[in-house]
Amino acid sequence: MKKTPKLWIRAALLPVRNLLNRMPERNLVLLLSLGVGLLCGLAAVVLKTSIEYIHEALTSWFGGEDGYNVLYLVYPGIGMLLSLLFVKYFVRDNIGHGVTKVLLAVSKNESKIRPHNMWTSLVASSVTIGFGGSVGAEAPIVYTGAAIGSNLGRYMGLSYKNITILLGCGAAGAVAGIFKAPLAGVLFTLEILLFNISMSSILPLLISTVSATVVSYIFLGGDAVFAAELMPFAMQNIPFYIVLGLFCAACSVYFTRCTLWLEDKIKSIQSPYLRWGISALGLGLLIFLFPPLYGEGYGTVNEMLACNTINYDGQTLLAPVLKFTWAVPLFFLIVLILKVFSMSFTNAGGGVGGTFGPTLFIGALAGFVVARTLNLVLSGSSLSVPEQNFVLVGMAGLMAGVMQAPMTAIFLIAEISGGYELFIPLIITASIAFGVTRIFEPYSIYTKRIAKRGELLTHDNDQAVLTLLKINDLIEDDFNSVRIDDSFGKLLDTVSDSRRNIFPVVDKNGKFQGYVLLDDIRPDMFKTELYATKHVFNYMKSAPAYVLLDEKMDSVMAKFEKTGAWNLPVVTKDRKYVGFVSKSKIFSAYRTQLKEVSHE
Repeated sequence: MKKTPKLWIRAALLPVRNLLNRMPERNLVLLLSLGVGLLCGLAAVVLKTSIEYIHEALTSWFGGEDGYNVLYLVYPGIGMLLSLLFVKYFVRDNIGHGVTKVLLAVSKNESKIRPHNMWTSLVASSVTIGFGGSVGAEAPIVYTGAAIGSNLGRYMGLSYKNITILLGCGAAGAVAGIFKAPLAGVLFTLEILLFNISMSSILPLLISTVSATVVSYIFLGGDAVFAAELMPFAMQNIPFYIVLGLFCAACSVYFTRCTLWLEDKIKSIQSPYLRWGISALGLGLLIFLFPPLYGEGYGTVNEMLACNTINYDGQTLLAPVLKFTWAVPLFFLIVLILKVFSMSFTNAGGGVGGTFGPTLFIGALAGFVVARTLNLVLSGSSLSVPEQNFVLVGMAGLMAGVMQAPMTAIFLIAEISGGYELFIPLIITASIAFGVTRIFEPYSIYTKRIAKRGELLTHDNDQAVLTLLKINDLIEDDFNSVRIDDSFGKLLDTVSDSRRNIFPVVDKNGKFQGYVLLDDIRPDMFKTELYATKHVFNYMKSAPAYVLLDEKMDSVMAKFEKTGAWNLPVVTKDRKYVGFVSKSKIFSAYRTQLKEVSHE
């Protein structure tokens, strides 16, 4: 049989794998975390370079003073279509919403991610964003990094907990590589992806993030992602940072709810090409009126950080209006509101990208709008606020609210801007945004959907274990069933062939009716006169509760606690009998799974 390229690669790597497997698994994980970090750093470099190259190739020939080029309206739709075709006919898998997919892999799929995710998200997101799609590159690179870690761990035959650690190393390395922020990469993984991780497992994360950052520095240089000349922190501005925190909380609630609602509405359209057409048209119109919505929007953020004059002459019909002082904050407030729409159009219309970048963009706009408004209101007094400081702090505030990861937000903004002197306002704004948002939205934008389905791991060990346990793995189906109208004699024939003392009772359609206990029929077993006169229904008991085949484990445990039963029947939605689940088997599986979740 002729070997495929994949088989040739496997054969070539086999000696290396065998050599590495001689190492203790703990040491092997440390070594592999270095490899994962290097690969994630390279992936981040490839993604950023690809996006910049595509964007430059498409727009470099535009005239600077010739007005707004109509191709800006067309490019995003073309990018979305190319991405749609690539995913539909080549990938044949859903690769959108990368961070959510990683969370699902950890909670539902034993940290297994398909091998193609090591590169397909890079291709699709490069095209989407390079052509001007209004999404971020961070979620695709996180998905890519997590896939690298997961597949490397699986290839080396590691245990579930160590595969999960390498998955986290990949995600952390991806964030560190794309932002040159190693500490933020570690915190991102700890706050959003991996729960109940032990201190010993943090070392692989650090190795991965540092190595990814070094690779990024080598190829992309050491400049800060968002460089700014910051003003020193002033105590009198604390009330204004509190106001910013409250505004970021309101924006976070709006961002989360509106995004999920919009994407669900657009995706309810059955035809993918109709979805693309509507989304491309909507995105094009939004960009036509509001040019900052084109692409990631980081160029606009850097303009704000540099305190440059906002000028869109020849680029939008609204440019003349921006000559008025109060029109500028109003314009960017509208852009802030519409960014959610442009992002949803891009993702739902076939593009591949994430919400991480738009969160930073909207946060920057929130900080700018608050600062510019305050400066206009306070123009007659001696007070003023530094707009560049507020832009950066606003980014942290929205991250803390939308992603519900305040520590990641604080340290990421500090690392990518060099703004360590902003720690106090970063903490104030991020804490307020996080706390207020949690009142209205208990879950982040990444976890809200999967939390509703009961598939989300939490920091609560008990809850995490119950989420990982699946009814399908715990069903005992070796019980001999009997028909409800069977005679007592036929019931005894079944009893003689069984090793169990419980006998499920079903009707002619296989629907569960109840059960018979051996202890209940024991007094009549030798009364031959009853063999034909009595029937199964004379001895049948009703089940105190049913367990559905796809029911979540926390609900199952609640039924055990309420009924006091040790065994409960498992049925389908139409009450077809499947088997029994026992409390003792759940406890045994719980103890086994707890060891895995604890990462000890």
